[in-house]
Amino acid sequence: MWLTSSSIGRKLVMSISGLFLITFLTLHGSINLVAVFSPEGYNAACDFMGTNPIVQVMVPVLAFGFIIHIIYALVLTLQNRRARGNDRYRSSSKTPVAWNAKNMFVLGIIILGILAFHLTHFWQHMQLQEWMGNEGDKGFDLVVKTFQNPIVTVCYLIWFVAVWFHLTHGFWSAFQTIGWNNQIWFKRLRVIGIVLATLIMLTYVITACYFGFIYKG
Repeated sequence: MWLTSSSIGRKLVMSISGLFLITFLTLHGSINLVAVFSPEGYNAACDFMGTNPIVQVMVPVLAFGFIIHIIYALVLTLQNRRARGNDRYRSSSKTPVAWNAKNMFVLGIIILGILAFHLTHFWQHMQLQEWMGNEGDKGFDLVVKTFQNPIVTVCYLIWFVAVWFHLTHGFWSAFQTIGWNNQIWFKRLRVIGIVLATLIMLTYVITACYFGFIYKG
């Protein structure tokens, strides 16, 4: 099957899964921002996400999307290293290759590592407990407790920076793989990617900074 056997097919799968994950990040960040303005509203949103049957179906789909994205990123990176060696970042274009484009795999490793860290703070105490038939912790209480530790807050901020760099390249690169690669849309998509990534990550940064450095309970 060309989606798994060819380089173009693998890039297409990784691009589509990446755009799917960007949609999730947008939704998740918007819900997180609710906590800054309304504890009750945030808890209600968490309860809805934890009990809605459609959301419950989407959770394993989301996990599958993450796994596919990671596997294909690893395969493509190794394939690129074998094919081009130390010349893998050289380009015939006069435009220099951006730092985040050269370090997407490293950024992905950072994102994956802190993602596991994140799951132990929230998913383990909320959705997992509900799946096991126990009562999960309240979302707002977990947010406050998590960001009371300044070291944890800094770790999350590092994560958000890594995700921002990953998104700013990944967004336009995904559309380029799909076929929107003419010169006009190439420039537009790069700008759109930077703006979109910045807006998405601001929802996370504002939440972390508010509860890490401003909120007093």
